[in-house]
Amino acid sequence: MNILGWIIIGGLAGWIASKFVGTDKGQGILGNILAGVIGGVVGGWVFDLAGGTGITGFNLWSFFVAVVGAVIVLFIWKALTGRKK
Repeated sequence: MNILGWIIIGGLAGWIASKFVGTDKGQGILGNILAGVIGGVVGGWVFDLAGGTGITGFNLWSFFVAVVGAVIVLFIWKALTGRKK
């Protein structure tokens, strides 16, 4: 997948994950993209460990994997930085 695909899927996945975790208001577009791209890597790794398929290209499965990974990344980030009001 090319860099533009990573940015598009990462941005959308990060935005959806931030809605689940509750970090959307302070995160911004760059934070969403970073969370989604890192989440794609983490999600691919987690799904591979579980015996499934990770990122397979520009498709819905890869988007789902990136969202799951981004939720994991944002939960860890939120736990490390603490709750901010």
